This record gives sequence, structure tokens and C-alpha cells, in this order.
Amino acid sequence: MIDEQSIQTLKQRIDILDVVGHYLELKKSGSAYKCLCPFHDDSSPSLHVSPSKQIYHCFACGAGGDAIKFVMEYEKLTYPEAIEKLASLYNFSLTYTNKGGIKREDKKVLEALNLFYQQCLDKNPKAQEYLTKRGIFDVSIEKFGIGYAPSSSQSLGFLRQQGFTINDAREVGAADIGQNNRAYARFIERITFPIFNPSGKIVGFGGRTISGHQAKYVNSPQSRVFNKSTLLYGYHIAKNHIYQEHRLIVTEGYLDVIMLHQAGFNTAVATLGTALTNEHLPLIVRGNPKVILAYDGDSAGINAALKASKLLANHNISGGVVLFKDGMDPADMVAKGQSAKLAKLFDAPQAFVEFYLEHLIKSFNLHDPLAKQQALEKGKEFLSTLPTVVAQAYQGMLADMLQIKESYVRIKTPLKRQNSSHKTDGRADVLELTIIKTLLHEPSHIDTVLDLVDASMFKTHKKEFEALLQNSLDSPNLRKLLLWDDIKIYDEPELLKALNNFMRIHYQDELERIKRMSGLSYEKKSFLIRKIQNIIFKLKKGELVPYESISTL
Repeated sequence: MIDEQSIQTLKQRIDILDVVGHYLELKKSGSAYKCLCPFHDDSSPSLHVSPSKQIYHCFACGAGGDAIKFVMEYEKLTYPEAIEKLASLYNFSLTYTNKGGIKREDKKVLEALNLFYQQCLDKNPKAQEYLTKRGIFDVSIEKFGIGYAPSSSQSLGFLRQQGFTINDAREVGAADIGQNNRAYARFIERITFPIFNPSGKIVGFGGRTISGHQAKYVNSPQSRVFNKSTLLYGYHIAKNHIYQEHRLIVTEGYLDVIMLHQAGFNTAVATLGTALTNEHLPLIVRGNPKVILAYDGDSAGINAALKASKLLANHNISGGVVLFKDGMDPADMVAKGQSAKLAKLFDAPQAFVEFYLEHLIKSFNLHDPLAKQQALEKGKEFLSTLPTVVAQAYQGMLADMLQIKESYVRIKTPLKRQNSSHKTDGRADVLELTIIKTLLHEPSHIDTVLDLVDASMFKTHKKEFEALLQNSLDSPNLRKLLLWDDIKIYDEPELLKALNNFMRIHYQDELERIKRMSGLSYEKKSFLIRKIQNIIFKLKKGELVPYESISTL
């Protein structure tokens, strides 16, 4: 089991914005961030994430909690599994204990193997020659941790020497068992490119053959630490530059990334042998960059660019496409000393919507009226998926491409429901909520408050006050209150003034209730009325009166 102290240390390093942003596309909203809630069928951003309070909460379905709870719910993991997932995201070494309470460290198979591959590269002239011919400098080899995987037996022998078992290696995709029940290494006689998650923890490898293997490139298999659909090669190196420059260059291969960084284009990343998908979006949108797709100009590259352009345009992500023709790619251009030309291309990409429409229209024979009508319908269908203002802006362009009147291009965009998550409804009592939120923020005032008031005095938000007293901080209503920007937090003098006002309202209501009561003797009713009037008189003078239940008087 995982050592508890190890868990507490990990918790101190976790940032909920990083965790939720790893899975979902977050957009800033005031002091918090929001996105579509993944825990119900959400049509407007209802999930709010607070960096200052380190919690998330959905104002529609009530889901919420801390970063660990989010990973458990999103990934459908147990608590220990979620802890391990977060540890891998943060490159944190958990400590485990066995049944006897003896601690053992998390195993670092991939880290050890990566160092071994780097050492093997230093001893392999053929691999070094390949990298030199591709124009890769020694500084880039070191920066990206490039190595060389030797024979299967050599890699397996190294793992055994380091004390790792085949199961250890299989768990992280470094080795496997063949049909003949013999173990083999995943990477054999290949240049290796270590792949890291955004936090900088190695999670797998890419490998390029130099021995004529039919599969030119291979990646690590899916494992508990490796999911190629959520990763971008080089992102851990590029991310700070992306945040600073607000630009992200997406390429198709490892060498493109390495050579672009070598030429000063430090925001370059690459997908891992897969198309850009929805799963990449949480990483793509971090820092709100302009996204440039730098793809090959062959049919495969164009098709990939079309799919990616549609995806990015649908999510209102700015940027465009740069296609490389004549068999060239970014790595080739850098090697040929054409960095200045590259810079100009990246500064003037073709916008996603324009690129998609242009290639869409080219696929139809516009001399055929029926085909032209089909092109119009397809174009309108695409524009209707875009934000309203964007769709309307491109109506004229679609009309020009089809050589028709713009009035023929009428886009119907779906209406979105307004999100009213932060609006105070008629059942909310702002004074009660302000007192409760202040106590959530400063629990040291609770004893003072309990001397003066009782939960029964809260007419609208009694459940929230009781949850506060029970320290049920995972209560959906309390999470919602913490993220409710309209409800302020008082300092001590403001809190005491608010309590005075709260008590005056309560006792005034009690006074009216006693006056209306039947079944009380004249003496009892007169006593209670005088008692409450005396309390109200003191409160009006600014005094704070200790709580006393009227029913016991």
C-alpha cells in the first residue's frame, strides 16, 4: 500500500488547475476557470475550477471536490489508483509499504532504460552517423535525451542487472512476452526518442529503425502511464515558451520538433503517430496559444490537416495551416538553412476555416449545378458548427468560392442556453451565506459565532451551516458557496456587524411569532415579549447578545 506520508507530500504539490486542465479545455472566468462538465450532459460551461481554493464544482449537477476526487471520477479509478496517476503526472516518487510496514520506492524502469539507451548511442557509430546526416547537433541530442536501443538480449540483460523483473518492464511497455513464452524488448536496434508527459516524467519511447525494419517508427504500447492520444512529443520542453509566446507549432514527427527547436522555434511539438484528436485539446489550449499546423503537403498530410482544422475551428481555437510541398518538411528546411523562410511561413498560416472551406470546395465539380449545390450544403453544414460570429464572418468567403450570392449562404447556428450558475436565486439569503462563507474561510471565528447564534436561526441555509459545523467540506452546497464570487468574505469587524444584523432579523421575527401565538398564558406571552424586546434593544445599541433559545425561556 502507499505510505500515507508520501500521499500527503504529493497533495502539497498538486495544482487542481493543472490536473483538470490535463483532461478538459479550461477557460478563465474571473478569478476561476470554467469548462463543460464531463459528469453530465452539459451544454454550457457549468464546471468551475478555483486555483485559490483548489476545488472544482459543477453548478448544474453538483459534482465536485479536490484534484484527487476529480481523477477518481473522471478516470473511474480507486483512491490508490488516482494517487498513482497523479504521482505519474507530477513526476513524483511514491513510497510504498508492504504488509509488514516496510517501505519500498516506486520503480523507475523507463528512467533507467533511457539512461542505458543514451549510453548505447555513445557507443554506436551507425546511430550517431544517422543523426549527424539529419543535421541534429549534439546539444539537441542531449536536450531531447535521444538514445539507441540495442538488441533485445542486451536491453533485457540491463534490466535484470538493475533488479527489474519482466513484469516491471511489461507494466510500463518496455518489454513483453512472445508467443513462444520468451521475453523480448519492445525497442530493438532503433534510435530512441523518450516521450515525457507535460510534468516532465518519462512515460514511453518512440523508436526509428536504422536496420531496415519494415516499421520505420514505433511507439510504446498503451499502458498505465502511456496514452499517445493525450500526449505531444516535446511539450514538456516547449510549454514555458508556449505560455510566453502564445504560439504552438504542431508537426508530424520527432525530427521536425527537434530540428525546429534547434533553429529557435521553441514552441514546436508533435503528435505521436496519430491524428490530432479531442483528447489532445486540453493540452493544446493551455496558455491560449495560436496553433499552427505544420504538416506535409502530400495527401495524408492534407487529410490530417483538414481533420485537425475542423476540430480546432469547432473549438474556436485561433491559428492556421502551413503545408510543406515538394517532399520537404520542417526538419529538411532547417537542415538546408531555410529558417528565415520558415519564420515567414509560420507568421502567415492559412486560417483553419479558410483552409477547410478551400479544400472542401475543391473536392466538387463546380461546373455541375448539382455538385455545386452539394458543395454549398457541405460548406453551410461546416459553418453551422462554428461560433455564430465566426460563421457569419465566413459566409461571404464561401459565397465567393462558389461564385454565388451571399444571401444564398444562410447559416443556422444552434442557440446555447445561458449559464446562470452564479446568479442569486430567490431562495438565497445573502446575509446567511456571507456569514457561512466567512467561517469557511476563517474557521477560527466559529466559536465566537456559536456563542451568539444557533443553526435553528438559519431559515434558508440551515443545511449549509450544519455541514460547516460538521466539517463536511465536501458538501456540494459548501463548494458552490466557496466559488460564488457574488458572496464576499468579511473581516472580523464586518462579521460582527453582519451577525448583529442577522440576530436583529431573527429576534424581530421571533417577536412577531410570539405575538401571534395562541395557547400561551398572558403572563408567559408578556414575559417573552419583554425578553425579546430587551434583546432587540441591546442589538440596536450595537451589543452582541449570547444565544438563548426562546423555547426554553
